[in-house]
Amino acid sequence: MHLAYPAVLAVLLFSVGVYGVLARRNAILVLMSVELMLNAVNLNLVAFDIWLRDTLHAGQALTLFTIAIAAAEIGIGLAIVLMVYRNRGTSDVDRLRDTAETAGGDTPADREEKAEATA
Repeated sequence: MHLAYPAVLAVLLFSVGVYGVLARRNAILVLMSVELMLNAVNLNLVAFDIWLRDTLHAGQALTLFTIAIAAAEIGIGLAIVLMVYRNRGTSDVDRLRDTAETAGGDTPADREEKAEATA
């Protein structure tokens, strides 16, 4: 088996995942892009394990560990996204970042009122 074929496929998968993380605004699509990047890493681990003919199959064992971590990550990530969507009404990453900066009722109007009250 040539190592170039799975390596090129893994690079393409990882590139699509990086583009998805950087360009998408929906939190669920960002999580899917992270999963694509993890699958590209898993593909490389298995391909190099086969290419090196490791007797312990450490690449495949590490791939199973990565799959378990990815499953836990996507479960917790989806739970967080669903709770944020229920509370805020959106899963747009940019809006979530803006609301996180003004959390606790500290909006720009509240800051102006506090500044006027202390002056």
